[in-house]
Amino acid sequence: MPELPEVETTRQGLLPRLQGRTLRRIVVRNPHLRWPVPDDLEARLTGLPLQALDRRGKYLLFGFGTGTQIVHLGMSGSLRFAGPGEPAALHDHIDWLFDDGTTLRLRDPRRFGAVLWTDDVAQHPLLAHLGPEPLTSGFDASYLHAQCQRRTAAIKQVVMDAQVVVGVGNIYASESLFHAGIRPATAARRLSRPACARLVEAIKRVLAAAIAAGGSSLRDYVASDGELGYFQLQTRVYDREGLPCKICNTPIRRIVQGQRASFFCPACQR
Repeated sequence: MPELPEVETTRQGLLPRLQGRTLRRIVVRNPHLRWPVPDDLEARLTGLPLQALDRRGKYLLFGFGTGTQIVHLGMSGSLRFAGPGEPAALHDHIDWLFDDGTTLRLRDPRRFGAVLWTDDVAQHPLLAHLGPEPLTSGFDASYLHAQCQRRTAAIKQVVMDAQVVVGVGNIYASESLFHAGIRPATAARRLSRPACARLVEAIKRVLAAAIAAGGSSLRDYVASDGELGYFQLQTRVYDREGLPCKICNTPIRRIVQGQRASFFCPACQR
């Protein structure tokens, strides 16, 4: 699933070409995504300029002045620029055609993504209860420590909870815990404030590095220009079961938490 770095990479790739452009037409080939595409989306948006393109967690927010179009890439979705006259493929479900000839295309083979509309982003059910953005000052050691003290779950599950902090997906949680020297199965309430400080710093550093690398391309994800992300080439523990730790040479271990694979070094993460 595209996580925060992949969504942010997408946003950064779209913004220079789309901001200020007027939407001329929307072509919806298949409205049956995770939730149905609103029937009146084209009527709402046609003729409006794109004033802003923001991100909240894993959601892209296209600000058109009168409201906001919410786009989620789901498990396999991507937003790409289609070339002039480029025919739509089987899984290309929606096109946005702008006044300068630019075509933005949503490809989503599994159709777990979403294209929605809201008049009030802050109150939308998908966004209203999200935690702070991890790269902002609102996510700090004091905040994380307070959240951990109220939870008995494993720390990896806590930092992947979007109501605690948004956008820390499976890859980035494993990597951040490695850099912080914390095992993923450690009970959150056992973490000291200094441990939470290490983890906050690690999460910020790992996510920033992933954005700089264009995210991670493991299956379907590509950026808006069709390029792959390369962060997976930098991972220390993720998907490296049995391989030697890059720090101490101890074999990396794999466990399953909440039906997701977690990777850690038993020596570096005590």
